[in-house]
Amino acid sequence: MAAEPRRPEQPARPVLLTEPTAAQRDELATLAGRARDAAADVPAAIALAAEAGASLPQPGSGSTAHVWSALATLGAADLTVARVLEPHLDALAILGQAGLPVAPGAWGVYAAEGPGTPLQAHSDGASWTLTGRKHWCSLAAHVDRALISAWAGEERRLFEVDLRAPGVSPVPGTWVARGLPDVDSGPVDLDAVPAGAVGEAGWYLERPGFAWGGIGVAAVWYGGAVGVARRMVSGATGGRTPDQVALMHLGAVDAALYAARCALADAAAAIDAGRLLGVEGARAALRVRQVVATAAEEVLTRAAHGLGPGPLATEEEHVRRVVDLELYVRQWHAERDQAALGGLLLDGPDPAW
Repeated sequence: MAAEPRRPEQPARPVLLTEPTAAQRDELATLAGRARDAAADVPAAIALAAEAGASLPQPGSGSTAHVWSALATLGAADLTVARVLEPHLDALAILGQAGLPVAPGAWGVYAAEGPGTPLQAHSDGASWTLTGRKHWCSLAAHVDRALISAWAGEERRLFEVDLRAPGVSPVPGTWVARGLPDVDSGPVDLDAVPAGAVGEAGWYLERPGFAWGGIGVAAVWYGGAVGVARRMVSGATGGRTPDQVALMHLGAVDAALYAARCALADAAAAIDAGRLLGVEGARAALRVRQVVATAAEEVLTRAAHGLGPGPLATEEEHVRRVVDLELYVRQWHAERDQAALGGLLLDGPDPAW
């Protein structure tokens, strides 16, 4: 009989970007416990996504910090769970902005471009079909529906697709990642699959929520980094007095996480105030994602230096959190995103500095 997987050892605690109400704190605490119980369990994470999506507000509704605190809380508890729930919430927000009803079930969002010929959309004047290969389709064999971007001639559009429809074929054997191993994000082949248009051509990228969704992903990275940092704290207080090197790593991690939290909280307040629209939203997303991603990378490096090889060799929860975060944070495009931010600096209004 196979041994049961080890349960996470860290207590389930919420991650707060701002001071919540008592009801919000209780909701986040419950979400943290549910995420811990569903750790590395995709079906349980999908069930949790459906429940949380029905209760959490959408970004821009006046409670953006609470939504992102929920994503950070999930990231700190288990990044597999967070990786399931984040795109589901994003899909709900997109459909809400489009004024479209939400079909029941779990949702994905597949809008990244990959190598080769992009996915093509064809219309007969009354309906749409999608044909071709779409890359980076997380859990396409598990979720029910997805919002998928495709090209209609020279125009990029977004479509709603039933992933149980004939002609949808997830490509097996392509996901070999050690991080997030259960969140298969390989390609999907589509063969004349019926699709419903969501918004006009270009709407998906031009809407304010595109930038807001990108910052929501960064909230998950922040939560994952908090989870790693909490292990550093427990290592430093585990029965012996920490030396100066351990204190140095903890101090640097605290400052990095503080900067990340401030960036997220400031962006949440700006969204709720109606300020992060158009180019300002794009610039904010690039800024916040860089601040959070570099903070996460620093936490990973300092945890490795400060804790040494022991936890990476013997602690299932810590290893899973580290390798999951290393992969997840690569959704930040590093120097390419920095270059994009530099371009906005020269093209747009002068920043405050």
